[in-house]
Amino acid sequence: MPQHTHAHTRHCPHCGGFSTVAVTAGGRHLDGSRVTIRVTCPGCQGTGTATPARATLTRAGK
Repeated sequence: MPQHTHAHTRHCPHCGGFSTVAVTAGGRHLDGSRVTIRVTCPGCQGTGTATPARATLTRAGK
């Protein structure tokens, strides 16, 4: 049987592709659920993919 190969995406080296996480703050709401803070990766701005080095260089040069 043939196996399908998926296109390789470049994951962000900072977050490994997990661009947004929920961090518990330690407290609980009145209904018992946890208080969470949503944090996005500063390296990829929440996309989960790496920016090519060429695009980074041209953006830095402007």
